Amino acid sequence: MTRSLVRSQVRPPKDFGWHRGGVHTFSLPLYSAGSILVGNRSKVINKLTKKDMSKMTKSAILNELAEKTGLKRKEVQSVIDGLVELAYKQVKTNGVFPIHGIGKLVKVNRKARMGRNPATGAEIKIPAKTVVKFRVAKAAKEAVL
Repeated sequence: MTRSLVRSQVRPPKDFGWHRGGVHTFSLPLYSAGSILVGNRSKVINKLTKKDMSKMTKSAILNELAEKTGLKRKEVQSVIDGLVELAYKQVKTNGVFPIHGIGKLVKVNRKARMGRNPATGAEIKIPAKTVVKFRVAKAAKEAVL
């Protein structure tokens, strides 16, 4: 089991870790959560690492789709680029671009409103603006959650 770089200078039980320079130091297993004894209390450490929360890169998505569809990677990339261009164009002209089973991009007009500067407390006027939002489809929510 690989050890992480999580170290503590507290005094754990003697059989828990290694001894260096008069202070017990110990490491938790990498990619996991654990508990450390601190005095009479147990302190829980939840360390989420990049590997735990890794995201698919564009390259990984292209490779996965190319493998599943049997198309070449460049063909898949051109399809995705075309889909993105179409989405931008449709949202700009129609205000909505649905991606069935996933959700839809929607152009929304925000009204002008009064806000407050948190540093000074002074009231400021926030101007109206147009933003793009993504609304997740019900099927996607049910599949993921």
